[in-house]
Amino acid sequence: MSPIKVLAVDDHPVFREGIAAIIENQPDMELVAEAGNGREAVESFRRHQPDVTLMDLVMPEMNGIDATIAIRHEAPRARVVVLTTYRGDAQAAQALDAGACGYLLKSTLRKDLVDTIRSVHAGQHRIPPEIAVAMAEHHGSDTLTDRELDVLRQVAAGNANKIVASHLCISAETVKGHVKAILAKLGANDRTHAVTIALKRGIISLEQ
Repeated sequence: MSPIKVLAVDDHPVFREGIAAIIENQPDMELVAEAGNGREAVESFRRHQPDVTLMDLVMPEMNGIDATIAIRHEAPRARVVVLTTYRGDAQAAQALDAGACGYLLKSTLRKDLVDTIRSVHAGQHRIPPEIAVAMAEHHGSDTLTDRELDVLRQVAAGNANKIVASHLCISAETVKGHVKAILAKLGANDRTHAVTIALKRGIISLEQ
């Protein structure tokens, strides 16, 4: 049988080298290409048509979610596994909504990468159990609107309501209403608690 063709996408060369080292020891796999950002990933996918694409989430130029959407738009049957340091259920849900069929924590790479590639290539979905449980617990119950996300990112940057209002061109009273809704949806005690929850779950990230 032909080896499973793998494309590795990550903006850190050392991390890609680690993936290459794992794959080169597998007789049924071949690393056909590497990419350092989302745009390169889309181009490399077109050129090499890999069986499985390993996709980092946070990258310059184009992030992993957008790159996955672009690849799946061109090749609906593409198999993408998201690689991330984030344990947040919200980011996992975003990745799956974008068309990814696997979600792998970088901390478990050496243990789970090979099995995940084989499973995904065979048509299965792979999600860490703890993230799957968190996704089930939160599904649909606390989805923030785009405007609430804008407000939450401003709050995470340390801005007071008046500053948030100025940046988003809305009234301070409207900001106050959005903050109240955010606290209720996330089950947070205050603004700082809301930011902590959102970062932990991957609803927002410091890179945004």
